Amino acid sequence: MSPALRLGITGFGLIGVCYGFARFAFGLFLPQIDAELDLPAAVGGLIAGGSFLGYCIAIVVAAQLTERVGARAVAMAAGLIAALGMLGIALAPSALWLAAAVLLAGISTGLVSPPMAAAVAAIVQPQRQDAANTLINSGTSAGVILSGPVALLIGAEWRLAYGVFAASALVLAVLASFCVPNTAGPRAQPSPGRPALNAMLRQLIVASLLMGAASTALWSFGSQILAQRLDWGSAGAGLLWVVIGVAGIAGAGAGSLIGRLGIDWVHRLSLAAMALAILLVGMGTQPALTLVGGVLFGAAYIMLTGVYLVWGVCALPERPATGLTISFLSIAIGQMLGAPAFGLLLSWLTLDHAVIVFTLLALAGGLARSAGARAPGA
Repeated sequence: MSPALRLGITGFGLIGVCYGFARFAFGLFLPQIDAELDLPAAVGGLIAGGSFLGYCIAIVVAAQLTERVGARAVAMAAGLIAALGMLGIALAPSALWLAAAVLLAGISTGLVSPPMAAAVAAIVQPQRQDAANTLINSGTSAGVILSGPVALLIGAEWRLAYGVFAASALVLAVLASFCVPNTAGPRAQPSPGRPALNAMLRQLIVASLLMGAASTALWSFGSQILAQRLDWGSAGAGLLWVVIGVAGIAGAGAGSLIGRLGIDWVHRLSLAAMALAILLVGMGTQPALTLVGGVLFGAAYIMLTGVYLVWGVCALPERPATGLTISFLSIAIGQMLGAPAFGLLLSWLTLDHAVIVFTLLALAGGLARSAGARAPGA
């Protein structure tokens, strides 16, 4: 097995564990955790937000850490921190302990992506780098696919589930020590300070902010929409979640599509698919159309994260980890702003108004352009 293939498999798994298990799975188990630890609803929501806070804290420093100590060390740290955080969740006896563990698990998510981008830049041939990056990035879908059925089948045994999740993170940390290259060394030239905010980066920030905000219509309010439109309970929401995860595997093809069509065309088509998905789920009263919307959303969301990954690397080819960090942090900030905005629209107006506004947000992101950049080597 070639070093590039070993890196691809390990990176795919590590992304899946950190995003799918350490970050996104918590919301699926929250009702059971709330019941056992007797958490007020507001406290449960605040603790869930700790994962996002941990992500933002870590991703700000992850690129510089990768440039200074190398991809292998940061990737291993991400896996070990995910394992510790999820073990902490499994053992949590109180709300305070749980909050600290969720924050720690969220930190792993922020750490994991930048070293993967740096590792790919170090050992994968230039013409294959974007396909490799987007394949690894689609590991998120694998984590979502696995965590959804686990939550539905053994949701009451959430401590056992998180113990298994922690063990898988530990295994991936060990694999990272063998399969992720050590990019630090005499030839590593860290670039201190902030990168120049060129036109390509400015357009990327606008696009990823708008996409991140639009995506919260389903990531944050999908269950509420289903309950209102279709009277679906947790089982129906879990089904939609699995559908989104399965469809997200299509996002692994982002790099190849960018090589053929260019960043801008793939970006616009994916945003159009996301906008249609928000409409189908948000406005639909037919289960079949709702599930079609889930398929479109899953494929579009992972495709778009792949687009912004490639866009960031193109904007800062000498600092791929930093380019990725800027794009992913912008998505996260957009989600931080989008969730309360959708909630306010629900309170002030109606669900229909909120869905329409967020559909337009997704389409507006397509106005940003990458200055005609294509995948390197394309």
